[in-house]
Amino acid sequence: MKKNSILALCASLLLLACNESDNNTIQSNKYPVTKPVYRDTSYYSEYIAEIHSVQNIEIRTRVKGYIEKNHLDEGKTVQEGQLMFSLSSSFYKEELIKAKALVKSAIAEMRTAQLELQNKRLLFGKKIVSKTELEKAEANLEALEAKVEEAKSHEATAKLHLSHTQIKAPFSGTIHRIPYKVGSLIDEGTLLTTLSNNKEVYAYFNVSEKEYLKYMERKLSEQDILLQLADNSRHKYPGKIQTIEGEFDRNTGTIAFRAIFPNPEMVLKHGASAKVLIKNELKKVLLIPQKATFEIQDKFYVFVVDKDNKIRTRNIHIGMRLPHLYLIDAGLSVDDIILYEGIQNVKEGDEIIPEMINPITIIKALQAK
Repeated sequence: MKKNSILALCASLLLLACNESDNNTIQSNKYPVTKPVYRDTSYYSEYIAEIHSVQNIEIRTRVKGYIEKNHLDEGKTVQEGQLMFSLSSSFYKEELIKAKALVKSAIAEMRTAQLELQNKRLLFGKKIVSKTELEKAEANLEALEAKVEEAKSHEATAKLHLSHTQIKAPFSGTIHRIPYKVGSLIDEGTLLTTLSNNKEVYAYFNVSEKEYLKYMERKLSEQDILLQLADNSRHKYPGKIQTIEGEFDRNTGTIAFRAIFPNPEMVLKHGASAKVLIKNELKKVLLIPQKATFEIQDKFYVFVVDKDNKIRTRNIHIGMRLPHLYLIDAGLSVDDIILYEGIQNVKEGDEIIPEMINPITIIKALQAK
């Protein structure tokens, strides 16, 4: 009796193990499959761009002297007309005092000559002096009038030189590096800093002739474009194509575009690098997920599931690579069933149990990444 019970238990365990083995086999043969699908989609063409401030100038000295004070630090914002640097001005003040004194002296001499001329005219009217003496008095006055103008010119130059010791911002912007500190002796024309107005920035990028013609048909200047930063994040504010250069570069076969982007938060700086993104629309193209493909010797393949649920290898031609998707030019139709996941676990001729996944669901999920 005991022996029969043991035999029955063993039989039950064996049957259970066989059922579990069969279930595991069935489970392991199940694979997600999907179909190619025609769908409208879009993609972005990327172009390496150089960022330039709308205004970017060098601030240079126009007179020689010592730096007495830097009124602002590097990286700070300055307003139009705000004082940036003060240079030693005592020499130019003295020059201005001298120039003013020369003007006064010249004016005094001129007034003396005017009185003398008036006197000569009276005497000439009474025929006491000759016409030659009168003409000499007139010539002397003209010379002294010229001397006054010359003195006033020197005074204006001295004032200008003195004003150049106070260096002010020509427009509102951000100060760059300041190489010379307080006490430095600088010559005329020395670079003090660079000033950039970054409220808006230019993005310069090059486009091939073929793409240029395509964009001209689309009136690209009326469309928004995006900017991708060095960390792959997107600039918050879309831009516009503002202008295109007048000729193609013979060496590269490209032409330069200039886009303008708002920059109210001052994130973009002069000299930065980025990518301009231009959106392109595609109508009713055949799409499949990239993960459903594999590559052998520079050719792309998918596993197609035939009517008997067996795996067949199919060569395909990819027309365009999109993010997570491929645009198919040849090799597939919407009626084909392709293996979506598990391509590394099957081979030609294997029989599977397909589990269909809606291709629209897959495409939407991949496009949302």
